[in-house]
Amino acid sequence: MKPTELYILNQPEPYRSMLLHIVSVVEHALPNVTLEFKWGIPYFYYKKKPLCYLNASHKHQYVDVGFARGFQLTQNTAFLIADKGRNTVKSLRYRSLYEIDNEVLIAVLAEAQNLY
Repeated sequence: MKPTELYILNQPEPYRSMLLHIVSVVEHALPNVTLEFKWGIPYFYYKKKPLCYLNASHKHQYVDVGFARGFQLTQNTAFLIADKGRNTVKSLRYRSLYEIDNEVLIAVLAEAQNLY
């Protein structure tokens, strides 16, 4: 089994369901991305460059979809979170499967892809 699959499948619920859903949405919306395991987490690459990562934060109880060029995103900014100390990354955060708005996720993915 690939490291990305192990990372996702070894997560307890609700993280596993959220991660599986997000991976499905990303792969459907952006068929040209590749899912790799970098820096200990699943990372989607587009044109061999980092696009976004998935991180299950058990401490803070959310799944983070962090965008490598997040500060260049101009749409859906009300949904994007910028933590202190992160200079380039903005993320979508989900605490349950029901919080995931596929339309917003797909729109942010499309905009992020257009930055490359």
